Amino acid sequence: MPKVTIIVPNYLHAPFLKQRMDSIFNQTFTDYEVIILDDCSSDNSVEILNEYAKHPKVSHFIINDKNSGSPFKQWERGIQLAKGDYIWIAESDDWCELSLLDELVSGALKDENIVVSYCQSQIVLDDMSIRYTSTHSKMSEILDGNEFAAENMLTGNKIFNAAMAIFKKSAYINVPDEYTNYKFCGDWVLWISILLRGKVHISGKVLNYFRNHSENTSTLFYNTGLNYIEELNLLQYFRNLDSFDDKKIQIAVKTKYLDFLKLSGTLSSSIKKEISIRFLSILKINDRITLHLRFYAHSIKFRIMKLIKKNYERY
Repeated sequence: MPKVTIIVPNYLHAPFLKQRMDSIFNQTFTDYEVIILDDCSSDNSVEILNEYAKHPKVSHFIINDKNSGSPFKQWERGIQLAKGDYIWIAESDDWCELSLLDELVSGALKDENIVVSYCQSQIVLDDMSIRYTSTHSKMSEILDGNEFAAENMLTGNKIFNAAMAIFKKSAYINVPDEYTNYKFCGDWVLWISILLRGKVHISGKVLNYFRNHSENTSTLFYNTGLNYIEELNLLQYFRNLDSFDDKKIQIAVKTKYLDFLKLSGTLSSSIKKEISIRFLSILKINDRITLHLRFYAHSIKFRIMKLIKKNYERY
């Protein structure tokens, strides 16, 4: 049985596939199988993937006749087929250092209770400039998964790219399929669900590269504000499960609301209204009143600035 199952879920990522696949098959760690999944791509993805399909490490190459509508449904399908002790979701538009699996597997094996092992990642733009590089204060550290999730995974997703981490398949077995209901936050829901079942190993090495291009799902959600809707659904889901102290949930909601206020002027009025209602419904009454007033103050300020600009341009 392979130690690691590498799942490559692809949809319309033909321009990036060669770099992705080469960074997989040239890993210094070699005890793995590869499952390739194409979600009914209309570009020449299948043609490119066919070049790798007969590689001895490839155990499955599945081409969907109909698009699944969610990358996380593809993840679920791949995990169900996986034979490895650990799973690596190697997203098809990203790439990595050839030592990534060596680092993550060796980290995961330091403690039998480790369920997630992740490294640092860079967000790279279309012109290959670096937008962001994640960091960690230690080259290697093991933390309690529950505490890590409470401190690092409610206000934001510390493991922001699936390809920067591996997880233990046995820790996934009893995880609800809630994550497959999301189009943006599914990975976030999955990480938290698994982290609650054990420990996390963190490598301080930058070994993964997350391509932030115009066709990226994250770009679409952030540009439209739809990310807030899914993020609130995530917080409500874990709140209903009593996974965290409610104070932690409330802090996360307030943090996101204040972040939303900074961007609300760029969003459509219908989306802005829907998001505001959702924020207020999940907050406690005292926080609701305070932030409701702040929302209207911000809205009035935005209208005044818009009016001043309009009059200035007129004269």
